[in-house]
Amino acid sequence: MRAVVTGAAGFIGSHLCAHLLASGDTVVGIDALTDSYDPALKARNLRLLAPHPAFTHHRADLLDADLGTLLDGAEVVYHLAGQPGVRPSWGADFARYADRNLLATQTLVEAARRRPLRKFLYASSSSVYGDAPVFPTPETVCPRPVSPYGVTKLAAEHVCELYRTAHGLPTVSLRLFTVYGPRQRPDMAFARLIDAALTGGPFPLYGDGEQTRDFTYVGDVVTAMRAAACAGFTGVANLGGGRPVSMKQAVTTVEQLIGPVILHARPGGPGEARHTGADIALAAREFGYRPRTDLYDGLTAMVKHTMTWRHLNG
Repeated sequence: MRAVVTGAAGFIGSHLCAHLLASGDTVVGIDALTDSYDPALKARNLRLLAPHPAFTHHRADLLDADLGTLLDGAEVVYHLAGQPGVRPSWGADFARYADRNLLATQTLVEAARRRPLRKFLYASSSSVYGDAPVFPTPETVCPRPVSPYGVTKLAAEHVCELYRTAHGLPTVSLRLFTVYGPRQRPDMAFARLIDAALTGGPFPLYGDGEQTRDFTYVGDVVTAMRAAACAGFTGVANLGGGRPVSMKQAVTTVEQLIGPVILHARPGGPGEARHTGADIALAAREFGYRPRTDLYDGLTAMVKHTMTWRHLNG
C-alpha cells in the first residue's frame, strides 16, 4: 500500500514507518520536527528510515502544508502527529495542544475526505477515559478526560467520527494505552527509569507507586495499526498490553535487568489517572489484535537498545 504517516519521526511513528516498509508498503512521512522534545532525537529516527528507497520525508506543519500534494495517491493515512504529554498540557501551553492535536487533525481529515482512501487511522489515547469506572475498560464507557491533553485527544477523535458518519471517510481511532519500547520519548517514565538505573541518578516516583498502567509494547501497537488499516473495521478500538502493572512492579523489573534505582517520592500531579486497563476484545475480534510482548521482554529490548546507543555514542 501507499501510506502517509504523520509524526513519522516520533517514537511510535518511526516504528510504524519501519514496520510498513518491512511489509512492502511505500511510505510518505510527514513531520515538522517540533521541539516537544529534542528534535535531534527525531532526526536520528529519520536517519534510520532514510536509506530505504520506498521512504520519503517531508518536513511540514499540518496546519500550513500543501496536504493535497502530500496525500496524492495515498491509500492509507496514519495520523500520529500531535503534542504529547499530560503534565505540560495545563495553563498557557494548552493553545499548543489545541493547535497540534485538534486543529491539525481537522485540517488533515478535511483534506482527506474527498479522496478514495482505504483507511484513515488516528492514534488516540487512553487518556480520553480519565479515571474510568470499569476495568478492563471497554470502548462503551463514557470518556471523561482528567487532563487538557486528554480533552484534545478526545476532541480530535470526535472529529474523525464526525467525518466518518457525515462524509463516509473510513476512520479508525485507536486508543493507545501507555506505549513503550526502544526509542521511547525521553520524558516518558520508562526512558527516565532506565536512565536512572544506568547512571545512578534519582528517578522521581509520582504518587505511592501503586498506580497501574496497561503498558503496551510499540511493536505490538504498530503491527495492530497496519492490521486495522487492512481490515474492514471502522470506529473506535482500544490497544492495550493486556496486563496492567503498578509502577512499583515496573521499577522492580528494571532493577532485575540493570540494578538498583534511587527513588525520589513526589506527589501525584493533576490529570493523572489512578489506573488504566484496556478491554481489547473488540480489536481482537475486528482485526486480530493480540499483544505478544510481555513487560519483561519489552523492557529487556528497551534496555538493550539504550545501552547499545550509549556505547556507540560514548
